[in-house]
Amino acid sequence: MKHVPEAIGGALTIAAVSTLGDYLWANWITDHRAYIGLAHGVLLFLCVGAYLGAVAGQTVKGAIAGPVVGLLAAASYYVLAPLLGRSAMFVAWVALWVALGLINARLRRQSGGPRVALLRSAVAAVASGIAFYAISGIWAPLNPQGWGDYAVHFLSWTLAYLPAFGALLLQRSASS
Repeated sequence: MKHVPEAIGGALTIAAVSTLGDYLWANWITDHRAYIGLAHGVLLFLCVGAYLGAVAGQTVKGAIAGPVVGLLAAASYYVLAPLLGRSAMFVAWVALWVALGLINARLRRQSGGPRVALLRSAVAAVASGIAFYAISGIWAPLNPQGWGDYAVHFLSWTLAYLPAFGALLLQRSASS
């Protein structure tokens, strides 16, 4: 397998950013307002897009595409939440990984065309969606009590992101 360090590095890097986000939400944000959630989506997926772009040697393009996807995903959450409740978060999560997978394929100029890109995107979306659902209890309630709880958040986020980065970045070695 090629790109294992990049997939693990992506999961760890973005888990750190997400854990920082959890810290900010728990300690500095007293009311959940949509504009804060939108800003959160933009900043988090700026980091994801920049990471995917960096792996592809196109950091700036990734850093432009990521926040657009993050903004659209966060906005879709706020549109769907009145209808679906917190389940809207999972719908937005899956949709954003499909979009990021397509962007990643374009940035990396992956062979196989749109069919392979969509398959990788679908695997990233579904596998990380299941993992995201499995760790979603870390916010109910969002009341971390020290570094131990933040370590749990970091580990949880790593587990949620690893399937997505694995699906998007891993490739078979030429000798496989």
